[in-house]
Amino acid sequence: MDYKKEIEELILTVIREGGSDLHLGAGRVPAIRVSGELIFLVKRKVLTKDDMVAILTEIIGQKRYNQFLENEELDFSFDFKEDIRLRGNAFFQKGLINIAFRLVPKVKTLEDLHIPSVLSEFARRKQGFFLVVGPVGQGKSSTLSAMINQINNEQARHILTIEDPIEHMYIPNKSIINQREVGIDTKDFHIALKSAFREDANVILIGEMRSPETISTAVTAAETGHLVLSTLHTNNASQTIDRIIDSFPGSQQAQIRTQLASSLIGIFSQRLIPRIAGGLIPAYELLVNNSAVANLIREKRTQEIDVVIETGLESGMIDLNRSLIELVRAGEITIESAYQFSLNPKGLERMI
Repeated sequence: MDYKKEIEELILTVIREGGSDLHLGAGRVPAIRVSGELIFLVKRKVLTKDDMVAILTEIIGQKRYNQFLENEELDFSFDFKEDIRLRGNAFFQKGLINIAFRLVPKVKTLEDLHIPSVLSEFARRKQGFFLVVGPVGQGKSSTLSAMINQINNEQARHILTIEDPIEHMYIPNKSIINQREVGIDTKDFHIALKSAFREDANVILIGEMRSPETISTAVTAAETGHLVLSTLHTNNASQTIDRIIDSFPGSQQAQIRTQLASSLIGIFSQRLIPRIAGGLIPAYELLVNNSAVANLIREKRTQEIDVVIETGLESGMIDLNRSLIELVRAGEITIESAYQFSLNPKGLERMI
């Protein structure tokens, strides 16, 4: 088999079908994900154990393949035909190699992504801690990339990204942009983030906050004059705050509450909902940190934040149910989809 050609044909299939993901594994045919649905490419041949070894080696090279064998899993990214980028994860299951690819969309504007323009104001802030949250595959990276590129096009700033792996690639415009990949340019997120204090960075993008040490340093960076953008795999704003605080030992939680209350500027949670006309469109929740929210964080009353968001429209806050209802009324999504993605279906019912 010509493995280079095989890889090219599979990636072109994903692109042609408007897909987002490609799944390869020994013992089965390839599969792609289109508009959230998994589709098996039944006309292609079943991949063998040797096929998977050859495909992975072709993509990442022998050196990184040896690293994969040692660690038994590997995150990576690669460019396809110059203008297309994918990120991948290779792993073992039952002793056999599997690879999951995600097609990295080109950097778009917030308007292109149907994201509210209020996020532009967060991108223009000089300092603070801003999080984009949601489950895997809900467009968090695309939203952050739009914010980073807006800064790049509007302001003369030093933007530093720390990612594993690097996803979106930026063309410097008014800003300096340095992108560091964990495992290649730095040993880990925490070390790279600590170094950022000595690199004269204005904006720091952290691909994912994986440890209390990284979270603590990120919050400190936001307190000391940096705009820090990052993601967490959480469902909404209140859960995000609890997740951050609960990641620390009890003896440190009071301090992180105080720091978070003062440095947090906002949390944006999003979901990609199937459109009636085809494709996906985001529904979202936005928490804007004001004095009321900061007091709730300090006083361990994060369970009340959901109510603050629901009643905080005048403060610029956006409730997920309100976002879903607006999409239904605009004819973008069905009411069934709204109920499916709502975190509070009873509250949604009251709004109909």
